[in-house]
Amino acid sequence: HVQLVESGGGSVQAGGSLRLSCVLSGRPYKDSCVGWFRQAPGKDREWVALIHPGDGNTYYADSVLGRLTISEDDATNTVYLEIDSLKPEDTATYVCAAAPVGCAVVAGAQFSKLFFGTWGQGTQVTVS
Repeated sequence: HVQLVESGGGSVQAGGSLRLSCVLSGRPYKDSCVGWFRQAPGKDREWVALIHPGDGNTYYADSVLGRLTISEDDATNTVYLEIDSLKPEDTATYVCAAAPVGCAVVAGAQFSKLFFGTWGQGTQVTVS
């Protein structure tokens, strides 16, 4: 049974930083593409960053390029998302998800969310 548990959200002032964590359990960590998505009220869920722990390759959405850093810790099966220079428009529920394919496959399919079958419960980020 695959599980994803996020933490690290909170309320911050514009210009600040946050680091979100996602712990993955229940499947071979390095065989997954792990992604961070966010959903603001009234908007569709959008992907912001992907990482493939197996090879370390990362992908970022153009809308967040330069302000987000995705990384992973093999020892704890944890994927992190650091968000710098936070803006009010970053306010959203941030959710991590895992796909049983490489991130290159996801990228080749225009970053379709359909690959991601397991989702966490989300962590709220509020920027004021």
